[in-house]
Amino acid sequence: MNMINSRLAKLRNLMRERKLDVFILIVSERANSESCHYISGFRGSSAGLIITQDDAILITDGRYTTQAKLQSNYNIIIQSKISLYEYIANAVKDSNWVNVGFEAEKISYHDYMKYFAPVKANWVDSSDLILTLRRCKDSQEIEYIKQAAKIGRQALANVLKQTHAGMSEIEFDIKLLEQIKLLGGEKGWAHDDFIVASGERSAMCHAPATDKKFMDGDIVTVDYGAMVNGYMSDITRNFALTHLSDKAREINNILLDAHNQAVKALRPGVSGFDVDLTARKVIESAGYGQYFLHGLGHGLGLEVHESPRLSPTSKDILRVGDVVTIEPGIYIEGFGGLRIEDDYLITEDGCECLTINDNQSIEVI
Repeated sequence: MNMINSRLAKLRNLMRERKLDVFILIVSERANSESCHYISGFRGSSAGLIITQDDAILITDGRYTTQAKLQSNYNIIIQSKISLYEYIANAVKDSNWVNVGFEAEKISYHDYMKYFAPVKANWVDSSDLILTLRRCKDSQEIEYIKQAAKIGRQALANVLKQTHAGMSEIEFDIKLLEQIKLLGGEKGWAHDDFIVASGERSAMCHAPATDKKFMDGDIVTVDYGAMVNGYMSDITRNFALTHLSDKAREINNILLDAHNQAVKALRPGVSGFDVDLTARKVIESAGYGQYFLHGLGHGLGLEVHESPRLSPTSKDILRVGDVVTIEPGIYIEGFGGLRIEDDYLITEDGCECLTINDNQSIEVI
């Protein structure tokens, strides 16, 4: 609760700076639940927050009566007679609030026009408010990500001991998630399946597991993570069945170099564009530039993709407290692909690896 109170104080400071009388946040069918968790502690699938300088109210329904009291120290209102949107619109209508901050990015045009637009108030898009606070991770958040990384690393090591030709991608995926849970993780990623892609399928950056069976000589790319108290790790590792081709070894070595050069560039004040370019130049100079098909990395925390971004279009400048992935990849249709990914905390003098990147070399099993 001390952590939540501290975040609430920071939010209220931002509200004063922007002259907001109230800030409103809505969770609908889990959408936006991460920001609700961050600022209130509550992790249910339906909620509304009304935050002023003097009060913090959590509105939810009867399913969450006990959970809300356990997870949040906000003033809790249980209601189910009208929708959250209507309840909040009525609250604004009945108050003296003039400047009402809300998250336009999280509310449909239909709901805005039906519930909010008819209410006489100055509706101020404050979509960046919670995200601004969430970007800089505190010591507790870093510890959760480290724990999630430790669980993820051990889970993969355990499954690789059971892996063999003839095992399907889906079987591998199931075993990996099972190990994560047995080791204390809440789940894998919040909203995405793991990527388990073998053979030529590994050329697809975001290929979910299928019933394809591992074959001798296959490269297998596994992009996965664990969750601890809502915070996730994001790791990609590669392995080969029985033997590794010279081309796969060459590509792996290029990616190791690109990854390590990018890590050396991580520090406060550097742009996401420049870090991406550092890795991209290594891959381009090796003749594989056309096969690096995505940005170098992204922020990580309560969501697996957050700000800042490391890409050819990024305008983000790295700050102390950012957590980012570094994940260069090469994907060749008809051959396969590899990616090497770890998670890094931006510190005053550079960065710290949160996933312990001592096993990045491709394994042969």
